Amino acid sequence: MSAIEKSSLDDRDERYRIRSVDRALDVLEILAESDSDGLRLSELARRLDTSKSTVLAMLRTLTARGFVAELGAGRGRRYRLGLALARLGDQVLGQIDVLDLALPSLRAMTEETAWTSRVGVLDEAFAVIIGRVDGPGIIRFQSNLARRELPHCSAIGKALLSHLPEERVREIVARTGLPARTATTIIDVEHLLRDLEGVRTAGFAVDDEEDSEGVCCVGASVLDHRGECVAAISVTGLKLTLPAGGIPALGEVSRRYAAAISAELGAVSAAV
Repeated sequence: MSAIEKSSLDDRDERYRIRSVDRALDVLEILAESDSDGLRLSELARRLDTSKSTVLAMLRTLTARGFVAELGAGRGRRYRLGLALARLGDQVLGQIDVLDLALPSLRAMTEETAWTSRVGVLDEAFAVIIGRVDGPGIIRFQSNLARRELPHCSAIGKALLSHLPEERVREIVARTGLPARTATTIIDVEHLLRDLEGVRTAGFAVDDEEDSEGVCCVGASVLDHRGECVAAISVTGLKLTLPAGGIPALGEVSRRYAAAISAELGAVSAAV
């Protein structure tokens, strides 16, 4: 597209913008930057460089719809964001498909590491894989989509468990047991709890031949706007093909891409 064509499109888009709607959105953005005490009408008018009567009309409209809330009365009246925005925010995030958001990161992880990338969620007491991008080569790791996996012996499962309270982890273990998949599988709940503490500290989880001999998996959790863990991603490969930097390097890769997905879900900090 030429510069002239782009300028023409910009001018056309500008014609369809409604000035009053723009100003109302400016009000919301300014209130979003304020603290819980809110702002007075005079402060809003000053920041918007608009008359108090105009701003008051916008505030009354936004208040009537629940997008702005009034605090106090008279000269001490202040304004802050209303709960209607929280409701809309929940609806927006509910419409975002975690798999759709994760797939570009999975592809990038596989391209960067040459290992298979996966994304999974916690379904009751099990980890369920909902997406996968296979690494290059003829080796395909068994990870059928929607198949339930024991969470205590996989990186995705540990990443998901690491955000649960101890009581919930114990409930899950009581249901699934801690069967030994290999000689290095964690089979004691106290050992598992210590391992999960290490996951929280390091920011990534490791399955070092705990589910399948010769196979290593490293993953990190994905958080939403509430800071809650809604999924986990991982890379899986043969231990003899560990890239330079080994498991810590794969951990940083997992953390980085998990943080990117979390940011798209509205998380305010990196996934851990």
